[in-house]
Amino acid sequence: MLSLSPSLKLFLNLSIVQVVAARRFDVQLANHGISLNDFMILYQLSVAPDEKLRRVDLAEKIGLTASGVTRILSPLEKLGLVRREANSRDARVSYVKLAPAGKRILNDALATAEATTEQILSPVKSKKVEELLKLLQEIGGTIL
Repeated sequence: MLSLSPSLKLFLNLSIVQVVAARRFDVQLANHGISLNDFMILYQLSVAPDEKLRRVDLAEKIGLTASGVTRILSPLEKLGLVRREANSRDARVSYVKLAPAGKRILNDALATAEATTEQILSPVKSKKVEELLKLLQEIGGTIL
């Protein structure tokens, strides 16, 4: 029988929890016509200066590749939730900008995301949530 270190067990369990939680979010956010990745993109744009980011910066913030973000953005652009914006100083650079419809969807979906979070974390004491958040930040998680 293989023996796993506590560190490896932690990372394997984090991976499982992430997949299960993402599925739960996707089911709930589907009521707004978006997925968890869509929600994360809309959120990151909403807190960015001028509500816009370069695709590569957006990819970095949500933990996907630039091509992965591009695949997600295409339907969001067609739905009018985000739009492309040219850089006036450099034609090679373009931005993704949060559109008014995207802002409305994000605001509507925020209550659903908060409720989903409460359902997932209801058995966990808030002090433990704060401790886990600190641990994740120590190992490279970003502060949202």
